[in-house]
Amino acid sequence: MHAKKRYALVLFSGLLLLLFYYGGVRLLAATSAAAHHSRGAWAPAPHGGGRRPDKLGAARSYLRTFADSDDQEAADLHAESPKRRRMARSALYRNAKCRMDTCWDFSRCPPHKPFRVYIHPNAEHTDTTLGPGPQSAAYTKILEALRRSGYLAERPEDACVLVLAVDTLDRDRLSPDYVSGAAQRIQALPLWSGDGTNHLVFNIYSGTWPDYAEELGFDTGRAVLAKASFSMDKFRPGFDISIPLFAKDHPQRGGRPGDLTANTFPAATANKYLLVFKGKRYLTGIGSETRNALYHLHNGDDIILTTTCKHGKSWKSHDDGRCQQDQQEFDKYDYNTLLHNSTFCLVPRGRRLGSFRFLEALQAACIPVIEANGWELPFSEVIEWDRATITADERLLFQLPSILRAIPPEKILALRQQTQFLWETYFSSVERIVLTTLEILRDRIMSHQSRSAFIWNRPPGALAVLPEYSENLADFPFFRSPLGLPPPQGFTAVILATSPIISQSAPIYKLIKAVAMSKHAAQIVVLWNSEKPLPAKNRWPPTGIPIMVVKGQSKVSGKQMSSRFFPYDIIQTDAVLSLDEDTILNTDEVDFAFAVWESFPDRVVGYPARSHYWDEAKSRWGYTSKWTNDYSMVLTGAAFYHRYYNFLYTHWLPEEARRLVDEGDNCEDILMNFLVSHVTKLPPIKVTQKKQYKETMLQGNSKSSRWADPNHFSQRQTCMNGFVDLFGYMPLKRSQMRLDPLLFKDPVSNLRKRYRQLELV
Repeated sequence: MHAKKRYALVLFSGLLLLLFYYGGVRLLAATSAAAHHSRGAWAPAPHGGGRRPDKLGAARSYLRTFADSDDQEAADLHAESPKRRRMARSALYRNAKCRMDTCWDFSRCPPHKPFRVYIHPNAEHTDTTLGPGPQSAAYTKILEALRRSGYLAERPEDACVLVLAVDTLDRDRLSPDYVSGAAQRIQALPLWSGDGTNHLVFNIYSGTWPDYAEELGFDTGRAVLAKASFSMDKFRPGFDISIPLFAKDHPQRGGRPGDLTANTFPAATANKYLLVFKGKRYLTGIGSETRNALYHLHNGDDIILTTTCKHGKSWKSHDDGRCQQDQQEFDKYDYNTLLHNSTFCLVPRGRRLGSFRFLEALQAACIPVIEANGWELPFSEVIEWDRATITADERLLFQLPSILRAIPPEKILALRQQTQFLWETYFSSVERIVLTTLEILRDRIMSHQSRSAFIWNRPPGALAVLPEYSENLADFPFFRSPLGLPPPQGFTAVILATSPIISQSAPIYKLIKAVAMSKHAAQIVVLWNSEKPLPAKNRWPPTGIPIMVVKGQSKVSGKQMSSRFFPYDIIQTDAVLSLDEDTILNTDEVDFAFAVWESFPDRVVGYPARSHYWDEAKSRWGYTSKWTNDYSMVLTGAAFYHRYYNFLYTHWLPEEARRLVDEGDNCEDILMNFLVSHVTKLPPIKVTQKKQYKETMLQGNSKSSRWADPNHFSQRQTCMNGFVDLFGYMPLKRSQMRLDPLLFKDPVSNLRKRYRQLELV
């Protein structure tokens, strides 16, 4: 009996133990899962894009990409600026040694003053015999970009941001571009004030062999550091700015366009290779782990990952027995061929976190696969890199092939398209890199005008969207369609008048009558630039819409400029119909062109077309009005465009460009086409034939027309080449598209046609 009780007691105790054991395991599992979920939800993001998952989850971060980001874009539109979102979500920011609110002197940047940058020291503002010292070619490019930015201040007291003339770009002591005594040169500057407040310091290379620590050799203090190869450990979120590593020969302005010239689909089968890399293999030290393992993934088929040991002075002493075999594979492949024939390009860390491969892959439309743990990607504060890149963990290298093969073709195409947008908008030249850096800083300082992630991450990008124009995205020509908004209603006809009006049969009277009869016309503005007196009000033709007259030329910053593209407050519509006084258009032509513009509000849409070409004999660009199969300009003597371009033309274009127009009293229409094509990366749109333009105008007064002047075309060619020099490249795009109304000139009854007067043209 006692034995039975003992067995029962033992059995009962065992059951209790099992119950506690399994219950405890589940409780621990639940607690661990909750903690894991909490860390995944709240860990600081690697690229400034909000919270991030843990390291294992980061390897599959490609799941949220540009292709499925429509909902995210809608959320971004109503969210705060990327800067504010990053600050609100980053625990690192709260613990940073420097933040904008703790290390920046906002008294130098009052809201009523324009954003300005001053470069020092110069002859007037230095008391040191050391001087700024030598400057590398790369730093000279940066300073030149600052001078051309439109933000340059002539006096330090007018500047919000201060930039050193001391070259801090290369702080590797073994580099020939290393500037010795930089700390002494900087500390001797009165404007540095000991701690660098309100300074912007540029750096590409920091540290040196063997540890390549991120040291500059001087204390940056409270200065904002714009640095390449920035590690998350050293990066001060919301304060510092990560910039790309760019080569010494990176172009000053313009730059090469992206290589994705066609929307090839399916994108997965468009390229021969899936993943490629060709570069150095470090046998020892920093950066050797990932590159030493690449040969395991190389299959000689669709994954080409080749390395060479043969670099540096002591590579033979570290030969691991595989260098010869690696070199044989390395010599088989041409790097440019790989780059332009692969879907993905590996971007592993080198001695430093950044790599030249990053910008090379962006330009080639080869989706960068980032293998550099802890790298703060360039301009991560504003750019959502998961729309253009794949970020993988270095410790999960062998999972890459399966991850990349799982990405669907439509997502690949979207990623590649985004690489092209980012490359051409923010990275294609030193000037664009510097401007992007300034605009990020400007958004922080002038937070009431900061641009949202929606603007930064979709065409045309933040550099061409000026917040001082409007805070409403619907007021810009680029966003109505993405936002699902209806097209703008009505247009304003702006007529440039330079000739005296002799009789009621003057061409300008006929033009006003034809425009006023359009059901879309809201108002007519006459720019009276004639020396003759303005006609009396009773001499203007009667219309059902208001006619307003603006006399004389306009002034910008106290200087006279052409009045044609001035952003007049009296223009109340988004659509502007730009007209010369001698233009011959009927109402149907006006209505049809406006109907086309409603579908393309970011373009110049009109009738007279011109083209550019490269003249090999003269090694310069040529301008032609010959009737050919393509065109690249639509003259603004009879064209629609969005009034936002008036604002850009007046306040955004380089002053030299406007001066070139005003001095010759010519070429303003060419400059407007340059501007629109530069911003949109798209050609204008020609409507109907309208082969002859100026040749049919001023029928009784053709001798007075400047279009009959033999020097006219020569002058326009000179202007065009001057614009190319100022832009740094040729922005004009050729097109063979011409839009005609349905059944135009078809052998059917005229009563069936919507635009019946076109038959008479």
